[in-house]
Amino acid sequence: MHEYMSTARVWGLTCPGFPEEVSRARRWTRDILRDSPLADDAELIVSELSTNAVRHTASGAAAGSFHLAVAVSARVVAVSVTDDGGAETAPEFGQVGQEDQDQEAEHGRGLGLVGSLAHRVLIRRGDGGCTVTAELVTGGPWGGQGC
Repeated sequence: MHEYMSTARVWGLTCPGFPEEVSRARRWTRDILRDSPLADDAELIVSELSTNAVRHTASGAAAGSFHLAVAVSARVVAVSVTDDGGAETAPEFGQVGQEDQDQEAEHGRGLGLVGSLAHRVLIRRGDGGCTVTAELVTGGPWGGQGC
């Protein structure tokens, strides 16, 4: 590796806020992580977070967009989705299988699923929108599990 290259690599993609762009975001993530054992989990997380951005924020408006970033290091894969804002509240992560959750509902479980797949989930709300970052841990001293 070149002496000026960092060990972490970061990719970014901005997508128009159309529902069909979610599948583009999934494919793009899978292409980047094609050799990673975390590719399936990262692809699912990107799908959930991108869908939420398009459905629940200004990203899904006429001129809206969402930004996806994938950062890969030897031990961590981090995926982040930033929306255009406009939601009244920041996303909240509940537990998968909560007793009060309707088990027959077609929506409402995505963030809980993200929380169960990721080692850590960070939510940052700023003036321009909300960024949700999910970190997946691979190998390293954690043996593939969270700390």
